[in-house]
Amino acid sequence: MIRVFIADDHAIIRDGLKQIISFVSNMEVAGEAGDGDEVLQKVRTVQFDVLVLDMSMPGKSGIALIQQIKAIRPALPILVLSMHQESQYAVQAMRAGAAGYITKNTASSQLIEGIRRVAEGGSFVSPGISEKLIRQMHKPDADLPHTQLTPREFQIFNMLVEGHSVNDIARILSLSNKTISTHKAAILQKMEASTTANLVYYAMKHGLINEGYD
Repeated sequence: MIRVFIADDHAIIRDGLKQIISFVSNMEVAGEAGDGDEVLQKVRTVQFDVLVLDMSMPGKSGIALIQQIKAIRPALPILVLSMHQESQYAVQAMRAGAAGYITKNTASSQLIEGIRRVAEGGSFVSPGISEKLIRQMHKPDADLPHTQLTPREFQIFNMLVEGHSVNDIARILSLSNKTISTHKAAILQKMEASTTANLVYYAMKHGLINEGYD
């Protein structure tokens, strides 16, 4: 029996995942959490075999949360479930210690396959981003400015190019406006950019956001 723990801040998504897993004879849901702090608490106190983890949750989230989880339970397989289809997110997640990365538009059959694969000690990535991910993992563009961003800076960089304001990001990440503004200034400096529009152009040029962004 594969015991699966679900971490996502949307109850409707957790309910949907639980329903999908309930139809699989050798899987069961061992628990759930709605934010990063709760995930860390449950990682310490609840026994389970695979963590299905949303990349974007209130408070602690993203790459930093993956790293904290792996520090507590290094052998725990983490299957990231993300709304982000850009391969750079998957690269960052896998480098931080995730065993797999799938997007929220992935078919339920692929979710189950991903859980099985990482539970067995393997890895799994959504087919739509796997080819590009492999290229980036083995031949990272070390000279490109975005690779010099810290995990938190990269998270904020992507939120900025997706159209979020400083106030929006502060609210979503449960951080102060001043902290986000400081990160934004550092991002602009590292990216040699003067405006958010410059960041959007860079992200589109390098395939970090969908071409349909507007």
